[in-house]
Amino acid sequence: IISCNVFINTENKLIWKNGSFQKWDDTSVHILSHTLHYGTGVFEGVRAYKTSKGPAIFRLHEHTDRLFNAADKLNIKIPFSKDQINNIQCEILNKNNLNEGYIRPIVYLGNEGLGLRAKDLSVNVAVAAWEWPSYMDPQAKENGISVIKSSHRQYENPLHSGNKIIGTYFSNTMALHEALDSGADEAIMLDKNGYISEGSGENIFLVKDNIIFTPTTDHCLNGITRQSVIKIAKDNKIQVIEDHFNLDFLKDCEEVFLTGSVPIKNWKLGENGIYQTDIDQGVWQLTVNGQLANVARWPDASFEDDALFVRERVMRYTDSNFDHKKRIHLSDTRAGIIKDM
Repeated sequence: IISCNVFINTENKLIWKNGSFQKWDDTSVHILSHTLHYGTGVFEGVRAYKTSKGPAIFRLHEHTDRLFNAADKLNIKIPFSKDQINNIQCEILNKNNLNEGYIRPIVYLGNEGLGLRAKDLSVNVAVAAWEWPSYMDPQAKENGISVIKSSHRQYENPLHSGNKIIGTYFSNTMALHEALDSGADEAIMLDKNGYISEGSGENIFLVKDNIIFTPTTDHCLNGITRQSVIKIAKDNKIQVIEDHFNLDFLKDCEEVFLTGSVPIKNWKLGENGIYQTDIDQGVWQLTVNGQLANVARWPDASFEDDALFVRERVMRYTDSNFDHKKRIHLSDTRAGIIKDM
């Protein structure tokens, strides 16, 4: 159950665009913007979390580095420095009075001309920030979620699958819509060879025998939260194997979780209502009650000396509670199943 991200209090919010802050409702993009027609642009999804020292942006520098790297691959020269974009992401939180929220930097081409030739066009940059409390509908916390195998394959070209390029997210959108139209909540996309790639907008992890398995980044985004989970797991001496996995391997695993920067709450499932492995002890407890543990700390120049890591997961299952016919209801848990594989 994907919650519609409804913007609120926009009359009091600002968006930064090309060097200045503008009122939320006054910002605009020309109808003949090249990016609107051809998808030539890049973006990022960044999270700020509420902490005792104020809002902290999680791995801000890495997100901005990825934004610039993706732009370089499209031969787009961003007319601002990384430091400027970092500072704006911090400032937009203050301007919009946000203690936590979602930050969206975006780079797009102008309307000086139209056609596939994207030369000599202006490069525009904007940064917005807003509340995004829950990616899933509140009912999902009680009813659980279901996930289907998508008929939409992840892009074959690593340039498309491995970067946050505006025009390449069409397949991800179609995969999610296919899941929603079928009555499911999320989709698992496969790559060109039929191996598991990722969710419609999240990386995927599989757990079996206290080993974490995750697809290689040949045909999926090397998500920053993905990198964080791998680092934390290794710091806690938990083995991580990156390889190619089919759906049969997934079904044989003990648990599955998806990670991304969008705020997705913890989902748990188990025979007695709670299912935990060592990875839970090593990763999930890092952020219980918003407290940062003394492992896997990333320096960040945003609001405090250490950026906050939040383990975000949408779906888990165990064979002991696996049911292809109905959703699983467990008291005081967040349940999910895999169906229609």
